[in-house]
Amino acid sequence: MQRFSDRRAIVTGAGSGIGAATVARLLDEGAAVAAFDISAAGLAATTAAAEEAGTAKRLTTAVVDISLEDEVIAAVDTAVTEMGGLEALINVAAVQSCSHTHETSLDEWNRTLAVNLTGTFLMTRQALPALLKSGHGVVVNFTSTAATFAHPYMAAYAASKGGILSFTHSLALEYAKQGLRAVNIQPGGVSTALANSTLDKMPEGYDLGLWTKQTPLLHGKDNEILGDPSAVASVVAMVASDDGAFITGTEIRLDGGAHA
Repeated sequence: MQRFSDRRAIVTGAGSGIGAATVARLLDEGAAVAAFDISAAGLAATTAAAEEAGTAKRLTTAVVDISLEDEVIAAVDTAVTEMGGLEALINVAAVQSCSHTHETSLDEWNRTLAVNLTGTFLMTRQALPALLKSGHGVVVNFTSTAATFAHPYMAAYAASKGGILSFTHSLALEYAKQGLRAVNIQPGGVSTALANSTLDKMPEGYDLGLWTKQTPLLHGKDNEILGDPSAVASVVAMVASDDGAFITGTEIRLDGGAHA
């Protein structure tokens, strides 16, 4: 399929996991992609994968801390200028910390919201003029199952994702008459560096039994417990393409049935 042969996209968190898988999928379907990540090494790996796939000529990368307004403004404006426009913004980038809520520091709380929630806002705000100009722009935000289901020891992360959920609904309503769509993707039980390190970040004395509801019913590739990021990227591609033209202001949960 070449659903993105005339489309341009920005993807954050593009150096690993779902972000990298989304870049690969959009490139494979013909898109021009600007990939943002705070990790230069991660972006180098994403570029290497594109070179191997023969799609790197349509890929540009930029090291960006999405919590910093000046960096976001410069990176988005450069990407839009170089690509000649923008049809899709995919906000994947996130950080996660784990602690007992009564022991969570203000710095930890603020950093989580600064990257996850404020970063999503900054990226969206800067990209909106170009997305609206296209007449069929799409914002795909990542809210995680933590936005609507209990995730213990992750109060800051859950709060940031709940904020993104509400923010996305506001976008969908406010700009619908201008052709913009806004959709939440809620992954859970997906094999990413962030998810795979969750238990390693648990505070002392945590209760593993509180995590039983997070286990997917379905298995990933090669019968792995967690799902593959490419399964999420395929849904992102559908939502961001014309196949998702009647989808906006809603959530799509991709958790292998963990919350069935």
